[in-house]
This record gives sequence, structure tokens and C-alpha cells, in this order.
Amino acid sequence: MKNFLRLLTLSAFAITLQSCATLAAGGITSQGQPTKQVEGTLTSTTANSTVNVDHSAWDELLKKHVDANGMVDYKGFAKDQEALNAYLDKLASLDPNNDWSVQELLAYYINIYNAYTVDQILKNPNVTSIKEIDGVWTKGIVTVQNRKLSLGGIENGVLRKMNEPRIHFAINCASISCPPLLREAYTAGKINEQLEKATKEFINSDKNTITANKAELSSIFKFYTKDFYRGSNESLIPFINKYSTVEVEGDAPVNFKEYNWGLNKQ
Repeated sequence: MKNFLRLLTLSAFAITLQSCATLAAGGITSQGQPTKQVEGTLTSTTANSTVNVDHSAWDELLKKHVDANGMVDYKGFAKDQEALNAYLDKLASLDPNNDWSVQELLAYYINIYNAYTVDQILKNPNVTSIKEIDGVWTKGIVTVQNRKLSLGGIENGVLRKMNEPRIHFAINCASISCPPLLREAYTAGKINEQLEKATKEFINSDKNTITANKAELSSIFKFYTKDFYRGSNESLIPFINKYSTVEVEGDAPVNFKEYNWGLNKQ
């Protein structure tokens, strides 16, 4: 009987560990990373952080291999794999913590997410969609210090917890329906302006069809609906109207477009 109870206890413990691992891989937890929240209106500054990360190497690669529409020259990027690896190694050597400002953390996690996404496509050059890569969002492929993080964990367990919904228009999943990959690195000194630009351009692009009496939106707004609610108002329209050049009526119906997971290659 004692052995049976011990077996039950060990089994329950194993299930708990497995469940925790699954939650971390799926992006429910922060994977041990700091998740500072944006308080009030985000400002762009480098003056309030113990660390100011230099993202110029990533900036140079983006300007070289991403066009004005956010489409990526992956073959060209592959020729600069050494430079990309050096940038990823640099990010891996850093240890984000609560002494970093929220601006530095946002820029770091957005850039590391985008850079590793490009890296995954380069490592799987024959794919026509990122969804063909097994475990691309759940496996621990991102190195930060001695930790292995997942892309899903960075998005859902870190960035989405930082109280800044505009991150959804900054991170890129290498797909046609994703927000375009910005042709410059995100930095603490420009983070608010960059997020504002990315959000306005995406909402007013052909990824959405917006009229006064109807809003047909990108499925991003379906995937992460609650992230865009403002206060207690459970509606997407107030967020859309903040950035749209066409004001949508408050009671207008909202529908969602089919998501195109085809590769965002030039």
C-alpha cells in the first residue's frame, strides 16, 4: 500500500513537472524573464536604464535585406549569417533584469524575437511557411545567458505581459499576413515612435478593410482580442479608431480576414 501511494505521489509530481514544462514552452510563463509593465504613456529614452543595448548590427542587416514593404531577402540574409550569428551571440551574453528600463526590455525582446525568426527561416531554407518548422514557437531555440527560451514564451509570457499592445505590430512571424518587418532595429531611444509608426501603418494597410460602418480586420485582432481592449470597454473599435484614418462607428460589425501564412520573402 505504501509503495502504491508513493507511486501515485511520484506520478503526480511527474505530471506537474510535465505540465509546467508544457506551459513554459507554450508561452504561458515568463520563462524567468523580467516583465516590467508600461505605466501610463510610453516615452522613448535611454536615460533610465543601467544598460543601453547596441542594436546597430541588427539595424544594418535589416536595412540591407528588408525592402520598403517589409519583405525579406532571405537568400541575401543567408550570405550574412556570420553577422547575424554574432548579433545573436551578443544578445545571448546579456542578462535582462529589473534594472533595465521598460524601454530597453521592449527593444531587446522585440529584436531578439525578430532576429531568431529570421534565423529559423535561414536554417530551414526550403520551407514555404514558418508553420512547416516543427516546434518553431514552442522549442527552446532562443539563448539568453544560460537559459533556453521559446519564441512563444517571449511573445506570450514576456512581451504581452508588458502592457503594450503595439508589440503585436512590431514582432514578425515571417508570414505575408504578419505586420511588416521594420527596416530598422528597435531601440529604447526611439521605441515609442517606432511602435506608433508600426501600428498606424499596419492598421491603415491592406491587411485591414475599414469603413465607417464595418471593420474587416487582420486575424491578429482575433488571436489577441483582449490585448486591445481599452479600460473596461470590451470592443476593438476604440483601439482601431485611435490609429485609423477612417473612424468606425461604435456599433459597427467586426469581422476577421483569413491569415496568410505564406513566407514573407522577396
